[in-house]
Amino acid sequence: MMERNGAAPASVIGRFAPSPTGPLHIGSLVAAVGSWLMAKCAGGQWLLRIDDLDRPRCRQEFEDDILRTLERFGLCWDGPITRQSDNSAAYAAAFERLQELGAVYPCSCSRAEIARSASAPHPGEEIPYPGSCRNGLAVGREPRAWRLRTENVQIVFDDLRHGRIVTALDRSGDFVVKRAEGFFAYQLAVVVDDHLTGVNQVVRGDDLLDSTPRQVWLHQLLGWPLPAYCHLPLVIGPDGAKLSKRDNTVSLADGSVAGKESELLVWAFCYLGLAVPMELIGTDCHELLAWAASAFRPDQIPQIPASSLSASVYSSKLMVPSGSHFLTR
Repeated sequence: MMERNGAAPASVIGRFAPSPTGPLHIGSLVAAVGSWLMAKCAGGQWLLRIDDLDRPRCRQEFEDDILRTLERFGLCWDGPITRQSDNSAAYAAAFERLQELGAVYPCSCSRAEIARSASAPHPGEEIPYPGSCRNGLAVGREPRAWRLRTENVQIVFDDLRHGRIVTALDRSGDFVVKRAEGFFAYQLAVVVDDHLTGVNQVVRGDDLLDSTPRQVWLHQLLGWPLPAYCHLPLVIGPDGAKLSKRDNTVSLADGSVAGKESELLVWAFCYLGLAVPMELIGTDCHELLAWAASAFRPDQIPQIPASSLSASVYSSKLMVPSGSHFLTR
């Protein structure tokens, strides 16, 4: 069984885990600030992990820009940076444990085959896996992936913003944890990553809420304690659509940050329900963060739908705050 790095945590350990497949964007800035605030208001640590599982799309220049951009905002991490690319042996050990439990099986289905055999999902929902290979591969078929059995169980967990979540685990079917080429899938990787570094608080966007039951199931199967979860409102435009990452970057490399750091930080605080006193408007990021770490309370995070919140503070493009007003770039 794998051991965590270091001793059992005595306080909150949160994390931010960007993928270096592009620069940060306005949504990832909110996730970074939100996770930092949640950890620091509790007197905890804020770790930084580079999620470079998708090696063909990851680029060193994006990682360098992400790190420099976080530093420019004063978002300094505790301890060394960790990387998914260093954790292959730990993923393999967790996968072997799942094999010992009989919880995984090889699957030969292509995406096209799953789409043809599955019932039509509701708009925006993932196509559920129909279980075609659960009882063994068809003669002559080679495995394309390994899937985790979801079983007919209910997953229950508490989210610090959404409250208690109860869902049927098998709603979307058995899911991939390893691909035939040997690459481990996101769901398994992030569970192992958080366990290795003792993370006990996971703060991220609402777009990952649907992934959480799968990760809870993996924690349970592997016998690891669950972290506390908090899923933040997504940053979307007034039309209710998710903002384009490409058109809403927050990056030193492309010039979208320079001279706007404290304004963007004030905007992120506002988005998370933290109103900045007028006397602090225009101060540097370090002073703003020092104030916010003591002023922020998790129950301040808006409970209203993200579309309503966004429409109330957004104009049609990337918004840069000026006091309580938001200007187009």
